[in-house]
Amino acid sequence: MVKAQAQKQGVVLPPEGGWGWVVVGALFVVSTLVFGLIRSLGVFFVEFVQYFDESAQAVSWITSIGLAMQQLFSPLATALCNMYGTRPVVMVGGFLSGLGLILASLATSLTHLYLTMGLISGTGWAFVFTPTVGSVMQYFTRRRSLAMALGFTGVGLSSFAFSPLFQYLVEVYAWRGALLILGGLSLNMVACGALIRPITAAKALDKTEKDSSCSSLLSRVSMYFELPLLRQRPFLTFGLAITFFNAGYFIPYVHLVAHSRHCGFSEYQAAFVISATGVTDIVGRVLSGWVSDLGRLRLVHMLCVWTMLLGLFLVALPLGTLAGYAGLLTVSLAQGLCSGAMTPLVFAVVPEIVGMERMLGALGLLQLIESIGGLLGAPLSGWLKDTTGSYSASFVVAGGFLLLGSAVTATLPGFCSCTSPKTPSDAEGALHSKEFNQDSCPGKQSLTFTPLSEKPALDPEPCTETTNLTPDP
Repeated sequence: MVKAQAQKQGVVLPPEGGWGWVVVGALFVVSTLVFGLIRSLGVFFVEFVQYFDESAQAVSWITSIGLAMQQLFSPLATALCNMYGTRPVVMVGGFLSGLGLILASLATSLTHLYLTMGLISGTGWAFVFTPTVGSVMQYFTRRRSLAMALGFTGVGLSSFAFSPLFQYLVEVYAWRGALLILGGLSLNMVACGALIRPITAAKALDKTEKDSSCSSLLSRVSMYFELPLLRQRPFLTFGLAITFFNAGYFIPYVHLVAHSRHCGFSEYQAAFVISATGVTDIVGRVLSGWVSDLGRLRLVHMLCVWTMLLGLFLVALPLGTLAGYAGLLTVSLAQGLCSGAMTPLVFAVVPEIVGMERMLGALGLLQLIESIGGLLGAPLSGWLKDTTGSYSASFVVAGGFLLLGSAVTATLPGFCSCTSPKTPSDAEGALHSKEFNQDSCPGKQSLTFTPLSEKPALDPEPCTETTNLTPDP
């Protein structure tokens, strides 16, 4: 009934699948080749420390720079999607991702790795990951959490397969040959970009907006980047929370292999720890998406619970190591389950906070904000190892960051409410907003579902519709 009314009144609703499942498949490959690769770089960490004879802190900057670039350039990626469409942006990002790794295979110093694996590949990851996530979210409303979870299972699968694979490639081809092969694999993201089919093509600013005296270059840039979100308290609160999440989330994947080797376990035993967490990571993602779509609990509540559990297991990881390899493996499996469960929820919560029509720009800005945590987390962990002589303090601090982020999430407005506020991300919410504005603003047309690459034109009329139910402070 909602769909029929929406079509009658000109409201374009999410198609709930269709070609969206192909885009989910593209997200699966992208998440595999971006974050699955980042998670498994711990195998190269040991090789770089030995080859370049550098400290753990110095080598940790390779992963941190790449992760920070992926997040730092995400707002630029989303703005380019708004202007030119998602497909060309993702294809360019796939090319840069592969190029950086190929050039890294020729590295003669850590600085070379900073510029190639860190800067070039990290920028490519930014152009690939966030636009693809936004594309999936555009195609789903009721099944959004499940679609995101299925797309992100590529991270868990690659965590299971990549770590022993990378170890094998390093032994057979050395780290240079292994990076060259990974660069070739990363070029497959160019094909993933070609599969993305936005609901409509990108639309330039209307002529009336260009001719308006209020429409300066600065205002157009602000619209493309969704900068007004930076004045909203809920958005800033959530941005602070995921910054803390980001500071601790990647520490196990950067240093867990090195920690296992430091505790006396063999190379393949250490690599198997990451592989085993990949299995529980997949289970956690699917479980989280399925439970989320049941609608029994609010997404933000589920996110808070999973991050708290992840923080506690990270704190307990050094204690598990005292029980031998079985203890280390058990705690790592639990950590992988919680890590996988929280990831799709971080993205699925965004439309609830900012509204669907501002979702893509919000994703880009959130990636930018959380880049601070990604940039500092791994080097801080490396510095703690150099100072204390073990990785135990690193995991305790990482768990503390997750727990702190959970506490910040609990301060979101309306967090204690058992029901989620209606936003235009819901089909019914969009329809109700349409009906409200027709009653209160006669003659005003148009609440439409804004496609991934399309932005609404500025309305010169004094009566404007409100599609974001999160008020400015």
